[in-house]
Formats: sequence, C-alpha cells, structure tokens
Amino acid sequence: MAIDMQTIFPEAKDIPDAFRCSEIAPEPVYLIDGQLKVNWDKVRAVQSPILIRNGDKLTSPHLGECPHLTGEESMAALQAAIKVFDSGMGSWPMMKNGERLDHMRTFLQHMRGKEKTFALLEMWETGKKYQDCLNEFQRTLTYIEDTMKAFTELEKDTSIFTRVGPTLALIRRQPLGVVLCLGPFNYPLNETFALVIPALLMGNSVVFKQPDQGALCTLPLLEDMAASFPPGVINVINGNGAETIGPIMESGSISILGFIGSSRVANLLIHQHPRNNRLRTILGLEAKNAAYILPDANLDLAIRECIAGALEFNGQRCTAIKQIWVHKKLLEPFLSGMDDYLQQLGYGMPWQDEVMLTPLAEPNKVAFLNELVNDAQARGAQVVNSNGGMSYGTFFFPAVVYPVEPSMRIYQEEQFGPVIPVGSFSRLDDLFTYFRNSDYGQQASIFTRSPAQAGPLIDILVNQVSRVNLNTRCQRSPDELPFTGRKGSAEGTLSVKDALRAFSIRSLAVANEQGRELFFSLLAGKNSEFLRL
Repeated sequence: MAIDMQTIFPEAKDIPDAFRCSEIAPEPVYLIDGQLKVNWDKVRAVQSPILIRNGDKLTSPHLGECPHLTGEESMAALQAAIKVFDSGMGSWPMMKNGERLDHMRTFLQHMRGKEKTFALLEMWETGKKYQDCLNEFQRTLTYIEDTMKAFTELEKDTSIFTRVGPTLALIRRQPLGVVLCLGPFNYPLNETFALVIPALLMGNSVVFKQPDQGALCTLPLLEDMAASFPPGVINVINGNGAETIGPIMESGSISILGFIGSSRVANLLIHQHPRNNRLRTILGLEAKNAAYILPDANLDLAIRECIAGALEFNGQRCTAIKQIWVHKKLLEPFLSGMDDYLQQLGYGMPWQDEVMLTPLAEPNKVAFLNELVNDAQARGAQVVNSNGGMSYGTFFFPAVVYPVEPSMRIYQEEQFGPVIPVGSFSRLDDLFTYFRNSDYGQQASIFTRSPAQAGPLIDILVNQVSRVNLNTRCQRSPDELPFTGRKGSAEGTLSVKDALRAFSIRSLAVANEQGRELFFSLLAGKNSEFLRL
C-alpha cells in the first residue's frame, strides 16, 4: 500500500470543530508559595507538532505560551518549599496524616471536570491520540485515589510496635525534606504525578518543573493546586533547565530528586548537588526493552504484540519494545507478517479513532530517526517493510530494520520512536553477548508456547531486567506492581505502595527498661503525634 505523504496533514477546514485548538490556551501561570503568577516578559511560544497544510506548505499552529523562568523564580520556589518544610518542623510535615489526605481529596475534586480541556491541549501539544489523552487523565485520577488508599493502609501497616528483648519501639514512616520533581513530555500528567502525589502525602514539600513539551496541558491544574494545598507545599515552575534547575541543585537543599528522562541529564543534576550523600534519587531513565520470539511462538500473537509494544504513542515510551530477537526458524514469516500488519495500521491525525500512527512530538525527531536508519543501512542492514522510514514534516512511518548488529547506533541507542530493529538467533547462547553488554535493564517480553523453552530464558532475564512479560508486550500497568529497572534504566522503585516508601524514611521511638514508663505514659496521654496508638 502506497502512502500519500502529501495528505497526511489536514487543511484547517478539515479539522473537526470539536478538536480545534483555538481559544483554549490557559494563561502562562506558574505557582510559587501559593500564588499564581504571570510574567509576560518571561514566556515562550508553544507550537504544535500537528502541522496544518496550506497548498504545498506546512505550518505549525501556535497553541499559546508557557512560563520561561530564570534562576530568580526557581530559587523563590525553592525558598517557599524550604519554609513550609522548615527542617521537618513546618506546618506540612507536622500536619496529621488525615489532614494531608483532606488536602489531597480537595485537589482531586478540583481536578475532576478538566478532563477534556487537558486532553485537547495534550493532543495538540504532543500529538498523542485524543482518546489516549483522556485515558491518561482518568488513569491519573485513579492513581491518586489508589495512592490515598495505600497511604492510609501504609500508616496502619507500618505504625507498629516492636519488642526485641527488653526494648520497645514504635516505627512510622516520616518525610525526608524538599523534593524536586521533573517529569517527561510523553506522560506529563501521569508520570509526573506518580512522583508528586506520594511525595506530598508523605509530608514532603515539592518543587515541580514542568517538561518543555507537555507543560501547556497541565497549566489549568495549577489553580487547583493553589486552592487545595497550603502555600509553599507545591511550587510549579518552567523554563530552561540549566537556568532554573541548576541553582536549585547547587543549593544543596534538595533531599529527593524525582526525575524521568535521560541518564545524561540525571547524572548532570546529581553531580550539581554539593552533598550527594544527602540526596535520595528516584530515577526513570532510558530503556531498550527487547522481545524474544522463540521457535514455537504463536506468530500472529507475537507480531501483534510486538507492533503494539513498539508503536504505542509512536514508540515514545520508556516501556516500548525497542529491540526484537527472532529465532531463525521464524525469521522469514515474522518479517513478512510485520510488513503485512504495518500496512494495515491507521495513520493520520490523533483525533481519528482508527489511527495508531501520529505526528512525533519532539523537534528534530524525524531527522534523528533518519540518522539511525541511515547508519544501520551503511553498516549492512536493510529496511525490510514497505514504506519503512518514509517521512513528511513531523510524521515518520515505522521502519523495520534487519539485521541489526552491535556496530550500529540503533543496536546501542534508545530510539524512542517508530524504528524497529530486528536481530536473529539460533540458540540462547547467541544472545549472551547482548545480555552482558546492554546498558539497560527495564523489561523484556518472551513469546513461546513451551514451558521448556521459556523457563531457561526467564531465569536468565530476571537477572538482567526487572520485569519479564510472557506472551505480551512490555508495559508499566497495573500501577500496583513495582516499576523499576536494572543497570542504567532506573534507580528506586515506583508503584502505588513503593512510591510512598520511596519518598519517606522509617523513624522510630525506642525505650528500654528505664524508658518504658515514659513510653506508655506518652501513649496514654496522647502527648505525641508520633508516639501514639
């Protein structure tokens, strides 16, 4: 099937009224110390990757403005967070858990009803399918509800009395300090709130820097934050990372860094902190998740799941399948089946229900993907699917590249886009070099019908990656399961329960025989919020 690249993008008149982006942009507000602020001298224009066709020309619609702040504003945000935490003696960390829950319930209630505004803005800002934007918002609401429930259960489960011989102890989880959160463009609400929500519930104060892309869609929620939390508890900024985040890290006042992005940026931020031993890091970094197609795999299932895993949101996900290893017995039918399946995929604009492939969000992404494909071809690989690698504007049709070898960039680098590298193997031993040399260790998928085939590979992979998926694509959900990675893919563990632990520390009050009387008197007299029943 030939692709008419010239008609992928719509003319202005072809955009359905329900999905037009005019007159929806919020003011470019930022939030510091409970106050919403606008500084029109410090804004940047937000352009859409969804291009508009006018004859033979493509233009990028102007969506609005976002704050583009400097170190002055970022340090003001930091000082507000420091003030409300006050070395653990401030109003927020000393607040009763039930009262913090009440503030979170208020925020959740304010959020409801903004689903369509968020989805429309995110769609135009990132090119994500409209329905997927709605799903992200709803998933985030559910995540907040589940985290509040887990917070209540954690308080019950971890607020325990322990006796070791004559020693009594009461153990609870307490906040750590000021948290700096930096989320990604691909899930600017869900991934970011997976850091922010547990950090707040555990009593930390937060400085949250929005991603450069994906900031506009979250701006309407800042007024909800201001109305729901005490001043300084959460502060939201945007701007050049070096100007805004550098001074915050260099101050040494950050206790936890929650970051989702590249290892290069993570290492830069960490090394800016003058007291690394006092910095806890929760990092979601690159991944190169592989799928392994064993000789007895259900071929139709493997092809369907690999394509869905590689191309959901155009492969712009850390959990995407980014490398496929196929047993030589199935190689030819697998590649042929991939080609057939790809030719049936819908492509176009993200408001179209039947579409899977949409414009790419990141500037210069098409050029980067072309570089990867050209490098592989120069080193002996071929694009083996029809129309593979065709591009126009911000649209790139998926390219299946085979055979991929270690000398190629696509073998080593995370593509974060619709390029699907494929290699082949005859025995598990053929993969050992790949296992040993890979810098990444988030997930893997195995496709087979045989326990005898799956068992040995599972036993190898669980020491290489943190999640092995059986006959299904790599993914994060459900949020109740641990989400982490080995090697260079992550540091720390996120899930509904694990995130609450990650943003807190166990503290305990202890008494031996001399202190036992005081211990029980405190319990009976309710003199301490910590030492209580």
